[in-house]
Amino acid sequence: GQAYSVFETDGAPDDTVIPMLRKLDNVDYATFIELPGSASSLSPGVSAKEIFDDGEQLLDACAELGLNIGAVMAMREARLTGEAHAIAAMRRVLDVMREETTAPIANPQQSLGGLIGGEAKLVDATGRNDLSASLMGPVQTDAVARAMAVLERSATMGVIVAAPTAGSAGVVPGCVLALADHLQLDDEQVMDALYCAAAIGLNLTTSACVAGAEGGCQAEVGSAAAMAAAALVQMLGGTPEQALDASSIALSNLLGLVCDPVGGLVEVPCQNRNAIGVAAAFSSAQLALAGIKSLVPFDQMAHVMLSVGHALPATLRETAKGGIAQAPAALSACAKCGVCG
Repeated sequence: GQAYSVFETDGAPDDTVIPMLRKLDNVDYATFIELPGSASSLSPGVSAKEIFDDGEQLLDACAELGLNIGAVMAMREARLTGEAHAIAAMRRVLDVMREETTAPIANPQQSLGGLIGGEAKLVDATGRNDLSASLMGPVQTDAVARAMAVLERSATMGVIVAAPTAGSAGVVPGCVLALADHLQLDDEQVMDALYCAAAIGLNLTTSACVAGAEGGCQAEVGSAAAMAAAALVQMLGGTPEQALDASSIALSNLLGLVCDPVGGLVEVPCQNRNAIGVAAAFSSAQLALAGIKSLVPFDQMAHVMLSVGHALPATLRETAKGGIAQAPAALSACAKCGVCG
């Protein structure tokens, strides 16, 4: 019968915060907890270069420290949670991502809603024929197959990494792991790329949103594509500025994407949209690496995405009351799945 709220801060609150919280109605207890190795070990009011709040501060940190985005994010996590914990957590993420992107291809299973299952294996098979060579190419085909596999794993209640959400969880691991295998990168380089993606996700969570219920699918798959695009740029030797340009381009190309899950399930059209997120990430990374800049900086694009999300009607923000979810074929399929019965 108790509910607990936890607020994370980068430093100890002053003497007025805790007493103020204790005076609130329905608050029985309030305290401040300091975690070993966290930023609260800093002096009050003192921050650090790697404790960034937006893209502009992130670029400043990269320049001052002489590091790429992934390395700066790794330093941030080490300072906040301790180096050993940060490394162990990221290794766990990498292990889970490898499993979730491959197991559904090797052993497809029908989703709980019955709407997806086996699509990743079908796409993976095209990576060895002329279809792949003529269209997406082998690396992007591999990335799409892996991304779709994650949604299949999620829809069968398997373990996934929300990157940044369950509905968009395939884009980052699909892109990063496919390119990493192609480039024959080691685990440390792959984790560095994942840290880069995490930095973009952190900024979007802080400055905009990543929830379909608030911002539509542009906030989920769009954010995931932005995260993956930055990671791809970094893996291919691009600069932090190019990585943020790629993220901004990815966001702009998926701007306005609605969230309309059939039956309220994270299956259709979510799985195919992860494939489109991969395509957006690959194209955005290549544009940025070619020297094409985004007219609108990353931080401004994040705010644009947020404002567009808030402008979407509720029917197009994860409620399944509009868009594809209300198409006759979707309603018919939903009635047959038996999950709600």
